[in-house]
Amino acid sequence: MKQKPLVSVIMPAYNAAAFIAESIRSVQQQSHLEWELLVIDDASNDGTSKVVEALKEKDDRIKLHILPTNQGAGFARNIGIKAATGDFISFLDADDLWKSFKLEKQLKVMQEENMQVCFSSYELMNEDGQSLKKQIKALKTLSFDKLKKANYIGNLTGIYSARALGKIYCPLIRKRQDWGLWLLAVQKAGGAKGIQEPLAIYRERKGSISQNKMEMLQYNYRVYRKVLKYSAPKSLFWMVLFLWEQLFVKQKQKVAL
Repeated sequence: MKQKPLVSVIMPAYNAAAFIAESIRSVQQQSHLEWELLVIDDASNDGTSKVVEALKEKDDRIKLHILPTNQGAGFARNIGIKAATGDFISFLDADDLWKSFKLEKQLKVMQEENMQVCFSSYELMNEDGQSLKKQIKALKTLSFDKLKKANYIGNLTGIYSARALGKIYCPLIRKRQDWGLWLLAVQKAGGAKGIQEPLAIYRERKGSISQNKMEMLQYNYRVYRKVLKYSAPKSLFWMVLFLWEQLFVKQKQKVAL
């Protein structure tokens, strides 16, 4: 009987003691049982690591790395990616949730359609875990050029084949590093498959959306310049395309449940 693939789940955590147990349980409840969960505590000071330690004692698939100083989510994810031993690598933040069939459905689709990168639709909930009755609808297919216009992969839904593509790391920029990772993965894979069914739930936290729009645009520019290595004029050209896509196209992906 063919052995099922191992999925490495990367979970950066910073002061997530109030939510992380629920997030970890959503991994433990996966119908696909072959996984390892790498939790990277990014120097939390609220007892996050104690919560993880308690769960780790009862499930040896959970592994904990504690960073001495806060380095940001991208750096923490890279620590997890480096330590990962799975055939596939996926991501879940310490306050978001997976539906129990998430990994099983994605692996099945990737195998059937010979795709190396997969993502899905996801639902939205508020900080208290109440449904907002909305979802972000995934595109059925995603090309590299489309992804360059805006980030269409919800990081909590993304999975890539490390077996086929090798390990792909987050670029070391403080923000937008998840977009940078998926750009590199989709470029290498030649495209990505989107599953229309919502397979995860994103928690909208108070203050999680940046109020400084100019700062976020600067990080977008850095993705083009530092990750994709585009010239300044070419980066500015793609910034114009990004603004159009973000304001007039991508918004249509948010729909009622």
